[in-house]
Amino acid sequence: MSNPIDTPLEILGGISADVFLRDYWQKKPLLIRQAIPDFVSPLDGNDLAGLSLEELVESRIVLEHGETPWQLKQGPFAEDIYSGLPERDWTLLVQSVDQFSPEVAEVLEHFKFLPSWRIDDVMISFAVPGGSVGPHYDNYDVFLLQAEGQRQWKIGQMCDNESLLLNHPDLRILDSFEQTDEWILEPGDMLYLPPRLAHWGIAQTDCLTWSVGFRAPSSAEVVTHYADFVARFLPDEQRYSDAGMSPVSNPNYIRPEDIKRLRQLINEQLNDDRMLLTWFGQYMTEPRYPDLLIRSELSTDELLHMLEDGAVLTRNPTARLAWSHIQLDTESAAVFFVSGNSRIISEHLVALLDLLCCADAIHIENLQPWLNDAEAVTLLCELVKQGSLECVDE
Repeated sequence: MSNPIDTPLEILGGISADVFLRDYWQKKPLLIRQAIPDFVSPLDGNDLAGLSLEELVESRIVLEHGETPWQLKQGPFAEDIYSGLPERDWTLLVQSVDQFSPEVAEVLEHFKFLPSWRIDDVMISFAVPGGSVGPHYDNYDVFLLQAEGQRQWKIGQMCDNESLLLNHPDLRILDSFEQTDEWILEPGDMLYLPPRLAHWGIAQTDCLTWSVGFRAPSSAEVVTHYADFVARFLPDEQRYSDAGMSPVSNPNYIRPEDIKRLRQLINEQLNDDRMLLTWFGQYMTEPRYPDLLIRSELSTDELLHMLEDGAVLTRNPTARLAWSHIQLDTESAAVFFVSGNSRIISEHLVALLDLLCCADAIHIENLQPWLNDAEAVTLLCELVKQGSLECVDE
């Protein structure tokens, strides 16, 4: 599903992606009534509770009036935990439900106007009346889609690391909340919130809220992870050098020219666009649950025979794919990022990379242009072996 940037989008309340990105994205909130008209959630609170019992699933319960104020319980939970909860003022939150429910993952098709590698997950919360996680802010963009029941959303001030928080060991709850707006959301309504905007959701009835969150590495993460990545490729003999320096008048003084040499050393190692692209693509496609990538030993001949017999390749829900162009010494090529890995791909296979990133199913018909291309078939086989593609024998 692809939309020209100037086409009105129902998911954005009839404005175009271009207008949304220009006027709202990372700037100000947007309330969208009936972003998905007549929306019916494919799962309910019982389904969400069932997921919270699973070992691999990240889940939390927040009780406003528990053994301590805003008590946090971490999953996975035992089934009997729900029989002991009060009738009011608690919330269950389950991360990455899109990776365990294909029906939930379908909602991401509405957000194709944004880079897929920026999308983190679909977190779903179930709350009883009064249920809330308190006034807080996030450091990333989020779309809040009401799936069942009613939730009141209060909007407050812009925050930063100087904003005062309650003394809580686990939750970042704001000490003060300066309300500017409030709305009641019904099923199908959606609220977009930019980073650092204080917000406070309070369930009015039993309700489900879907939260589409986005990956946004902090500056600290970028600097430390990228520096560690680059350091893996640097030989030990490459060191600070001051050949040709002039005699010092004060041996205890660090001179400006010393810092200039240090700056040059850092720039030489970090100012490499190809290295930066490689790190960034790998970092942004790292899967949240790598254990869900089920590896399969398969030869290229076996894969081709299975495809000819009607097998279909599908992306593993936890796999993340992206690609970009890269300039080699004498020619341009593509670099393909898959689940935290990367490999150089010939330029003529760019259309295949798009197919792998976008198609719901990959089969003998849409693979036809590449079935006689050894590089393409090897790539498909490697993706199956890695677990990012799953081969379903129909």
